[in-house]
Amino acid sequence: MAFWTAGAVALVIAYLLGSFPTGYLAGKLLRGIDIRRHGSKSTGATNVLRTLGKWPALFVLVGDVLKGVAAIIVARSLCPWLYAELSPPSTGSDLQIGVPWAVCLAGIAVLLGHSRSVWLNFTGGKSAAAGLGVLLALSWPVGLGAATVFGVVVAMTQIVSLSSMLAALTAIVVVCAVEHPLPYRLMVIGGGLYVIIRHRANIQRLLAGTEPRLGRNGRDAKPAQV
Repeated sequence: MAFWTAGAVALVIAYLLGSFPTGYLAGKLLRGIDIRRHGSKSTGATNVLRTLGKWPALFVLVGDVLKGVAAIIVARSLCPWLYAELSPPSTGSDLQIGVPWAVCLAGIAVLLGHSRSVWLNFTGGKSAAAGLGVLLALSWPVGLGAATVFGVVVAMTQIVSLSSMLAALTAIVVVCAVEHPLPYRLMVIGGGLYVIIRHRANIQRLLAGTEPRLGRNGRDAKPAQV
């Protein structure tokens, strides 16, 4: 019972961290606009870049990455402490088994919070930046591999959506190739697939050859909730 209580607290905190509407607030504070009514309708850094400029986009990108990092840190530190407070006789083996699962839940929760923010009527972004933060905090080799692929692909193609999806696939491959606890592997696989599914409208535009590149406003692309 103590483990599930600690896990539930970490899950709620992670979801609320993910729900923090960084891109939406940037639009409101800097230009007094609802960024969900502009560009691709996304609250993510790419739409902020096209709508507000590079510095606001950088701020949003860093903020979204930090949300993912914070969710994992909270789960790793809070769960053992809270579990010990609620169940003093707990053993090291209990925590060794339970904490990875709590971290897994927190990682998924922050992704859901970013894409389905309670503050934005359950809309949001595609969770790629928040997912990168989760990866970096969870396992830096996996996060570094995903970030490297993202950077290389976006430099070659100028297409952020393609870069994000290939980065998610890279994370799945790396986490399965390197030794990790089963909960971490399941979380990266599930989170990576979730990010790709969130890009389904982009996949259709990629196949149709209408996906906008960086530096374009994307007016010729069909707007989608992202």
